[in-house]
Formats: sequence, C-alpha cells, structure tokens
Amino acid sequence: MRADALKNHEKILEVAAQVFSERGLDAPIDDIATRAGVGAGTLYRHFPTRDDLIDAVVKSWMNQVDATADDVVASDLPPREALLSWFDAYVTRISRNKGGPAKITGAMGNADSPIYTKCETLRAANERVLGSLRERGELRSDIDSLEVCRLVGAVAVVADQGGLPPESVRSMLNVVIDGLLNSPS
Repeated sequence: MRADALKNHEKILEVAAQVFSERGLDAPIDDIATRAGVGAGTLYRHFPTRDDLIDAVVKSWMNQVDATADDVVASDLPPREALLSWFDAYVTRISRNKGGPAKITGAMGNADSPIYTKCETLRAANERVLGSLRERGELRSDIDSLEVCRLVGAVAVVADQGGLPPESVRSMLNVVIDGLLNSPS
C-alpha cells in the first residue's frame, strides 16, 4: 500500500472506532469519511461494505480477547468467579460500540458474515475458558461454547439497548453461570 493510502486507511479506522463508539455501528459511513478527511470513494475503496469496516475496527481488540481468556484459564479463581470474570470481559469487549453486541451476537455461527472470523475468535476463547472448567469437572458436560456465546451476547444486547448498569449485567450473568456449573455454589 502506498504511503498516502496507508495513511488514509489508518485515519479511517481511527475515526470509525471513535464514531462507532459515540454513535453506534449504524452511524452513517459518509460521516466517518468526512471526519477522516477523505471522500466516500476513498473509504469504500478501503472498505467496500460497512461490515468490512466494522471487521477492521473489531480486529484491533481480538488479541485482548485471547489474552483475557488465557489469564482466566491460568488463574486459580473458583469456577463461579472465573466465569464471571470472563463473561464481564466478554460483555465489555463486545459492548465497546453502541449496537455492537447485537451485530456480533447475530453473526455468531454465521460463516457468511464478514465478521465471522472475529466471532470465531470470541467463541474459541470462550471454549478455552469453558474447556478448562469442563476438564476439572466443574462445568456441565452438555454445554456448547457457541450457545454460551449467544447467551452472554444476549445479556450484552439487553444491557446495550437498555442502558443497564454493570451490577444489573453481573446479576444476569450470574443466572447464566448457575445454568452452566455442575454445582452452582
């Protein structure tokens, strides 16, 4: 990529992350182009669709997702605390942008979605956390990682759309956790 094209690419991503955070993932693409100081054609050459732009913005935090899951797996936290720590981080990550939880959760398991690879990163990280608890006999054996992603994502969607405080989110996550553990104590 030429230096000027690379500069435009990075500026579009920077501005898109700001705009999506402020106004949600449905913010007008033309507003992003204007704030980035590029024409709509330049934006669309770099990112042909909204989902391509969202995918590029989301990519920046995928490494953080893996690191958080690895930290939870390596921790000595009791199962309930481990899951709550992981789910809190999961909800926070997908809720970074208004409308993000619905977009990401809706794409879970949909191989045709442009953000499928990001969703798979979340699902695989979730599976590592669940798998560590399963190996220790603390998780019900019939638990599916994709279903859990959708459940936790649904909590994030409700919180995002309802503007719920963190304590309400944790309360709902605890209900989910009760259904996952062999002995929810």
